Amino acid sequence: MATLTKKRKAAYDLLERDTLYSLEEGMAKVKEVNTASFDASVDLHIRLGVDPRKADQAIRGTVTLPHGTGKTKRVLVFCTPDKEEEAKEAGADYVGLDEYVEKVQGGWTDFDVVVAAPNTMAQVGRLGRILGPRGLMPNPKSGTVTPDVAAAVNEVKGGKIAFRVDKYGIIHASVGRVSFGAKQLFENAKELIDVILKMKPSSSKGNYMKSITAASTMSPGVKINTKF
Repeated sequence: MATLTKKRKAAYDLLERDTLYSLEEGMAKVKEVNTASFDASVDLHIRLGVDPRKADQAIRGTVTLPHGTGKTKRVLVFCTPDKEEEAKEAGADYVGLDEYVEKVQGGWTDFDVVVAAPNTMAQVGRLGRILGPRGLMPNPKSGTVTPDVAAAVNEVKGGKIAFRVDKYGIIHASVGRVSFGAKQLFENAKELIDVILKMKPSSSKGNYMKSITAASTMSPGVKINTKF
């Protein structure tokens, strides 16, 4: 059985067992119990009362966080030459088509988000086996398949994130870094939760938002009250 370090035990001691914190209190508590020596990511783990096997309950979407994620995302844009310049001006890190399709097919995945122009999807579609399992496959529903690649890049660089429910009915999403102020984390988390609440499918019965846990990397989870 694993033994808690003094630092981790001290962090657990700061949490009141079985207490459900308000979202605002919880974001402050996440900062308080952080044990990482680096600028850790702060994530929300939201368990929903849905059956992801049903198409209308497989919740997925995007949200633009008011204060961004605190992480500079590397964006790969698949587009034809006529769109390359605008993608680069918007801040895309990698821009092109054939060259990058070959690189990805060879195992290269040194990027965080993929944006694709619709007329490239015949080629990009071949990368599904590589990009799909990593959650990197561009999709019209997440705004990453679009003729306006520059706008998509701007949104991603400005704090737009994609989220989707996993097979256990849980959404995992980053809402910032430990270096953020508690108010910034609260506002980011609230924006994410509000968007997910609006997406409740009519076929989902009973309690839609079952639990919320906030945690920074390598640190104890803080239970958040789902009643706002």
